[in-house]
Amino acid sequence: MTPLGSGALNAARRAADLTALGDGERPDVLVIGGGITGAGIALDAASRGLRVALVEKHDLAFGTSRWSSKLVHGGLRYLASGNVAIARRSAIERGILMSRNAPHLVRAMPQLVPLLPSMSRADRALVRAGFLAGDALRALAGTSPATLPRSRRVAAQRVVQMVPAVRRDGLAGGLLAYDGQLIDDARLVTAVARTAAQHGARILTHVAAAEATGTSARLTDRRTGQSFDVSAAAVINATGVWAAEIDGGLRLRPSRGTHLVFDAGAFGNPTAALTIPIPGELNRFVFAMPEQLGRVYLGLTDEAAPGPIPDVPEPSGEEVTFLLDTVNTALGTALKAADVIGAYAGLRPLIDSGQGRTADVSREHAVVESASGVISVIGGKLTEYRYMAQDVLDRAVALRHLRAGDCRTRNLPLIGAPSNPGPASPVHQGPVAGLPASLVARYGAEAPQVFATATCERPTEPVAEGIDVTRAEFEYAVTHECALDVSDILDRRTRIGLVPRDRERVVAVAAEFMARFGLPG
Repeated sequence: MTPLGSGALNAARRAADLTALGDGERPDVLVIGGGITGAGIALDAASRGLRVALVEKHDLAFGTSRWSSKLVHGGLRYLASGNVAIARRSAIERGILMSRNAPHLVRAMPQLVPLLPSMSRADRALVRAGFLAGDALRALAGTSPATLPRSRRVAAQRVVQMVPAVRRDGLAGGLLAYDGQLIDDARLVTAVARTAAQHGARILTHVAAAEATGTSARLTDRRTGQSFDVSAAAVINATGVWAAEIDGGLRLRPSRGTHLVFDAGAFGNPTAALTIPIPGELNRFVFAMPEQLGRVYLGLTDEAAPGPIPDVPEPSGEEVTFLLDTVNTALGTALKAADVIGAYAGLRPLIDSGQGRTADVSREHAVVESASGVISVIGGKLTEYRYMAQDVLDRAVALRHLRAGDCRTRNLPLIGAPSNPGPASPVHQGPVAGLPASLVARYGAEAPQVFATATCERPTEPVAEGIDVTRAEFEYAVTHECALDVSDILDRRTRIGLVPRDRERVVAVAAEFMARFGLPG
């Protein structure tokens, strides 16, 4: 087997990869789209021994893949709606991520439903039954209770300890269950893309694809304006809600999911996700989830989003009101719009079934070959990205008669996972003891390399007071994670940009690193 190469992505590697394609190199697989699905396809293909190029017109995780709830769902809501197959598959994929692919990026998140007087006996029984079904799903998927603990009922005192802001009058305890939580969804995409690069894939951000056919596309470097044609044995469209721009025959029905961002202090610095059943809904909840950088994300909505697809969706006023009204039913002191320090919305790439609410539309994915031969993957959900990639690659290999090995991704650790071999470097394999917990949470076993490779002044200092991202992480985003402008650093490699006032405080620091490496701000 060929030794693994470097997983570092930067402007120099991008230039070399662009030159190779421009000079006529013909990949086996050209992937269009740099979200979690496209990155997963690139990794699957490269790890099977195929020559791969991925192009993304913006940045890694620019679209839907950075706007999720940061959850790796076990499929409980799909079980409640009778879709046993997708529920079981989600639980299996969650277990693969937590135990083998990315144990450094996914942890067990406690979900706590407070038992308040407003919650009927029937509703309490329904939630408890659902949590027990979730335990059965976990066991069926082979996930150890050491990785995801069993659900249980807890006393009122424990509820208050875990979520201090909870309403206390009439509190009769709580129901506690566990699911998977990502440190960040955009970090997962970056790790997958870098692992694909480690296996030889060419990862090209800020490169647009047009005029795609089953064996070719016209690529344009959006930083220089230069264009050229590239041919490939298979062209795969993994552009999510924008899939119809590549294949006009596709029909999608996007739905918008909105989250609000709070300072964690507004919830008393919780250690569990406050989980509130939505009245009248069988399998939907609002979650207030403790997150990195001392924040809480409150979500999520499911609203139809017809019309043109924006690059960056915006929450509606109605969604903000709905989320605040719902969470306030479980809080001792009501939150107001003034407490919201940030907000974001993403569009789910649902397959158009032609009827029903978007909340009821299946989260199944589909692999479709267009008349021109482009192979598109549409629908699906973040938790199942690896399974979706395997499905579309299996189809491409069969349709194009590609000589490829078997899928390896079930047991393939991503960069940062303790068992990812990486380059034979003592720096890469160094210990994580003594490093900031926030750094280890974002980089896993690679955390020592972030500091060890830094050449900037004061690498271990935070980029601003009260923000636990170091100057070395800004540099690493440029030298190893293909950040090519300020937005790449602030809005995707780190998530500082989710809070506008924090973004304003560090934008000059990010610009400093751009200038240092000769990149435009």
